[in-house]
Amino acid sequence: MARFDREATDTDIEALIEFAKTRRGVEFYVEPETFATDTTAVAVAHDGEWTRRRVGAPAVIAKVARDLALPVYDVQLTGYPGRMRAYNERRRQAQDGDLI
Repeated sequence: MARFDREATDTDIEALIEFAKTRRGVEFYVEPETFATDTTAVAVAHDGEWTRRRVGAPAVIAKVARDLALPVYDVQLTGYPGRMRAYNERRRQAQDGDLI
């Protein structure tokens, strides 16, 4: 079977590290590999801002989290944090012009 996605690169990992270093309260959530997507991690800041990048394997983001002294969770066990959904809703409302 052919995969539709590309492999994780150093640039992906560097983007997660940069996000974590420039925001407060960051936690990582590991998403499993699928047929179409390599293993990914979502970095979520204290205010719910988030970014998703390919990581290649759970061990990669586990090492990054260890090096940065940040928590890492398996999203299949914990789900996504509520602040992430609230952030998405605030952004949607802002794009719709609902917020002043």
